[in-house]
Amino acid sequence: MAKTQNIINFCETYLNAGSFTDYCHNGLQVEGVAEVTKIVTGVSLSQKLINEAVKRKAQMIMVHHGIFTRAFGSLPQVKGVIRNRLKLLLENNINLVGYHLPLDAHPQIGNNISILKLLKMKKADELAMDKYGVIGYIGEYEKAMPLESFLSLIKSRVSSNVYVIAAGPKKIKRVGVVSGGSSSDFADALKYHIDAYICGDIREEVVRAVEESNLNLINAGHYNTETFGIKNLGELIAKKFKVRVEFVDVPCDV
Repeated sequence: MAKTQNIINFCETYLNAGSFTDYCHNGLQVEGVAEVTKIVTGVSLSQKLINEAVKRKAQMIMVHHGIFTRAFGSLPQVKGVIRNRLKLLLENNINLVGYHLPLDAHPQIGNNISILKLLKMKKADELAMDKYGVIGYIGEYEKAMPLESFLSLIKSRVSSNVYVIAAGPKKIKRVGVVSGGSSSDFADALKYHIDAYICGDIREEVVRAVEESNLNLINAGHYNTETFGIKNLGELIAKKFKVRVEFVDVPCDV
């Protein structure tokens, strides 16, 4: 058994959560019981995830996508989907904890560094975005590989469902990675002289602009590029606090 606040304090420090200006509050979003023996982790908050946590008798849900509001620091309207999720959490006295940008950016366990490791790339640079600062990373191979081989590696290690704009070099050596909804930020990555850009979404207005920029863009899916950070954080918490942590997969191919 571990105190809820001790787990949150650890995460706040380890993820440097207070340094991010985000769409959401990073940390405790809904208060539940003061002590936990089991945590369920997942990418995105949903009734499916909450019901699974109830079924597994978890006292905490920790997610990458929790309760969001673009008016940073204000409460969303408590109606509809938000109301129903909050009702489930409160009825079952479950803590909801969310970490968004801190889990994308973390240099050891975050989504983007994890993708570089899975693709067997060496970290070459931090990738700073105009909106948020350093969120992604630039990876590099010692020797360039054919684009088709690179795409096969992504499909086998990151996501089997990819959308590709093959408008850049046929050999891949230097790659930018920013997980999630980041296709429109490809121009920030272009400053780093990359051959390919891995993201987690695709917007219509981006397609022609990427082609005209002579860049290879690989959309590997928002959900599929953001499972890694929350899994890694859960494993870290399980070891440190001796509590049971279970990742619940609620798949989404977009």
